[in-house]
Amino acid sequence: MLILEIDSTLYLMSSSFSEIKKNITDKLSKELPNHLTYHDIEHTLYVLEKSVFIAKKEKVSKKDLRLIKIAALYHDSGFLKGPKDHEEMSCKIVKKDLKNVLDKEELKKVCGMIMATKIPQSPTNLCEQILADADLEYLGTKNFLPVGDKLYEELKHSNPKLSVKQWNEIQIGFIGKHSYHTKFCRQYREKYKQKNLEYLKTLI
Repeated sequence: MLILEIDSTLYLMSSSFSEIKKNITDKLSKELPNHLTYHDIEHTLYVLEKSVFIAKKEKVSKKDLRLIKIAALYHDSGFLKGPKDHEEMSCKIVKKDLKNVLDKEELKKVCGMIMATKIPQSPTNLCEQILADADLEYLGTKNFLPVGDKLYEELKHSNPKLSVKQWNEIQIGFIGKHSYHTKFCRQYREKYKQKNLEYLKTLI
């Protein structure tokens, strides 16, 4: 009987993630403003994918992996309310949505990961490092330019006078100060990020 109860709990935990994912992705798809060309549902799903990929490379536990996945899904949900302090708002949203799914310690851990994506990033543990790196993993990939273009278009919504030259200068400054945190990204993304930085410098 005890085994059946444990199996049932594991089943509920597994199925609950699918439900969590569907609920928040449906909401993001329907309610995020159209001018968010970077902080859109595609970005959230990309960060989820990369979080899982990096987490497996870093060999985290199954329990932590589940929390990382939830944090990835909710990390930009605060944009549903607006860009200002969106990380803090994301924490409020996940606490409200999942108060009956996660315990207080798990919610604290999820919020820690979400807050670790705030610029400048300052993760304090491996799970936070994973989400922080997944959020900016694109900086060290061939997708850097097209993804950067999406962020540029989003920023122009609130600053129409932002020129391409100014944007490139912003990116150069940002990448110059950015550091990856996980062993995987330091080994496999940092070199390509530096190549992207050097290319940007040729455009100024």
